[in-house]
Amino acid sequence: MAWFILVLAGFFEVAFTTSLKLSDNFKNLGWSIAFFISITLSFILLNKAIQTIPLGTAYAVWTGIGAVGTALVGIFIFKEPAYFWRVFFIMLLISSIIGLKLVSK
Repeated sequence: MAWFILVLAGFFEVAFTTSLKLSDNFKNLGWSIAFFISITLSFILLNKAIQTIPLGTAYAVWTGIGAVGTALVGIFIFKEPAYFWRVFFIMLLISSIIGLKLVSK
């Protein structure tokens, strides 16, 4: 259950970074509210997950999910470039997240 909570926290990290961009420097009220809700939920869920999962592992997975998810949002939503090396290193991050899950107790 802790791993599910951690993944959910990572998804809310992607939501808060995306909302941050869409808030237009907090000028757009709706996206600004979405940012504050998402960041709050992300940290609450991360806090819950680290009660069971070791802190270093949980933080690495949380930031990895956030980094990968945000990069994919950038590519697919904001039309950022998806050149070979960028995609390669995104895949390397995904592999690292899976590796951490596999070696954790």
